[in-house]
This record gives sequence, structure tokens and C-alpha cells, in this order.
Amino acid sequence: MASPTPTPAPRPGFYSATQLQPEDSVGYLMRKVMSSIRTQADAQLSIHDLTYAQWLPLFKISRCEQTTVASLARDLETDPAAMTRALDRLEAKGLVLRERSTTDRRVVQLALTPEGQAVADKVPAVLADVLNGHLSDFTHDEWQLLLRLLRRMLANGEALRQQRGADAD
Repeated sequence: MASPTPTPAPRPGFYSATQLQPEDSVGYLMRKVMSSIRTQADAQLSIHDLTYAQWLPLFKISRCEQTTVASLARDLETDPAAMTRALDRLEAKGLVLRERSTTDRRVVQLALTPEGQAVADKVPAVLADVLNGHLSDFTHDEWQLLLRLLRRMLANGEALRQQRGADAD
């Protein structure tokens, strides 16, 4: 006899449709925090004539041994056309090289030029400064708690995605 499929635990009712206020929404607050981080980083990186749409791909390429246009677009959660436009600008500035794969001509590998690597190397210090500014009155324990809570939210979101995928089958 097959064991019954376990019933998922009921979800907590922290929000209700009738009383949802943006200023109390986790999603709204996370989006506002990300916007603030991006704005502050943009302000500091503007001296290198870079915008968020440009410094983020530079940073990601610098952290990966092999990066393709398609994988970068997926990692940055953007559409391939927008990624291509950002890479066009980075290539025009002499920061990125695109190289067709020798084994599959459809695949375009990305690499930083020496100047692109020099600019990408500036990003971590700026991000650390901006993030530390946003966490300036947090204790070490609060910072670690925030990281754990955000990781739990991501895991819960992944579980929901998988559940919905299984429900659709």
C-alpha cells in the first residue's frame, strides 16, 4: 500500500488582501532597499562612467571563469536583448570582449579586457561601502540574522516554485 502524500503545513497568515499596506510588505521594503543600494552604488561608480546596467555585468563576468551572454542574462534576471544592449555599451567602452565559441557558433563567451578588469575590481569596495552604510546601526548578530532570514525566504520561494511546478504536471 502506498503511503499517502503528506499535506503541506498551513501557511502563516501574516498578510491579508484586505489589510495589505505597502509600507508593511516585505516585498515592497526589499525592493526599496535594493533601489537605495543601487542608487548609492551608481552614484559612487558614476565616476567610472558606469551605470547599474553596466557595472553589474562587469562584476559578474569578473567572478566567473566562463560566462556566456545567455547565462549572464539568466543570472542577472534580465532579457537577452537588454543584456546585449548593455554589453554593446561595455564593448564600445573597451571593457568587454565577445568571442564566439569554436565548438558552437551560437554561443558567445564574454571576457573582460584589462581595462574592464581594472574597473570591475573597483566594484567590490563600492558595494561593501554601500552595504555597510545600509547596515550601519546593525549589530553583527542582527546582520547574521538578516542573512539567515533572507536565505529562508529564498528557500521558501524555491519550495513554492517546485510545488507549483509539480502541481502543474
